[in-house]
Amino acid sequence: MNTPTAPEATSAARVAEVTRNTAETKIRVRVDLDGTGRAKLATGIGFFDHMLDQIARHGLIDLEIECEGDLHIDGHHTVEDVGITLGQAVARAVGDKKGIRRYGHAYVPLDEALSRVVIDFSGRPGLVMDVPFTSGMVGAFDTQLTYEFFQGFVNHAGVTLHIDNLKGVNAHHQCETVFKAFARAVRAALEFDPRSAGVIPSTKGSL
Repeated sequence: MNTPTAPEATSAARVAEVTRNTAETKIRVRVDLDGTGRAKLATGIGFFDHMLDQIARHGLIDLEIECEGDLHIDGHHTVEDVGITLGQAVARAVGDKKGIRRYGHAYVPLDEALSRVVIDFSGRPGLVMDVPFTSGMVGAFDTQLTYEFFQGFVNHAGVTLHIDNLKGVNAHHQCETVFKAFARAVRAALEFDPRSAGVIPSTKGSL
């Protein structure tokens, strides 16, 4: 029995670097979608860095993010703009999407908390998120900004994303399960399917 060979697309590095400079934030993001989970993060918000580290570690994405934001106001611009820039970098790194599985989903527990994330690299931005956070703040991170991060990401990565926190009492656990499940779903969606090597996973022929 022959072992399926990896699709041709795997020979091309799925790496991208994007910078975004505005009056509110200065950001550099570099991604390697076929990495080992290494992360170098400096956003100025410790808990946010912890969440971004989950994306790298559980998504097996090498991730570098540097951000200088107007934290003297609050964390809104920093978190939202990192989401935007990360989305742009991922979209650039993915390329034409030939050979990827396209869809991914994951359930992740952490103690009493459980979250489900489902993603489609459809080319159509869409976010549906139901996370009833039990606290407004985790450290210096405003939990409301979780939505802003993912909204920025989906708009610029061109993905449809459904996020549901199914159970949870501790807001730290709720947020962490969301980011871990997101990472696992992204990892699954971006894997190459050996049965569809070089094929765009859409009846339209493009995504």
